[in-house]
Amino acid sequence: MRILPLLCALLLLMLQGAAGLSLAQGLPQDCERRGGFCSQGWCPLGISRIGICSEEEFCCRSRWYP
Repeated sequence: MRILPLLCALLLLMLQGAAGLSLAQGLPQDCERRGGFCSQGWCPLGISRIGICSEEEFCCRSRWYP
C-alpha cells in the first residue's frame, strides 16, 4: 500500500509534463511577437519549434533567444 501514493505522484508528474508539449496553432503575427519566424516544413538546424503558424508552417526561434 505504500507504493500507491508514489504511483499517483508519478502519474501527476507525467501529466503535467505532457501539458506543455502541445503546439497551439496561431497567426504569423503571434509568432513574430514571440521572437520567431514562420518556416515551411521544418525549422533550420539550431532553431527550435515553438508553435504552428498554419497547417504547413511552423513557428521557429533560436534556442538562445533572450
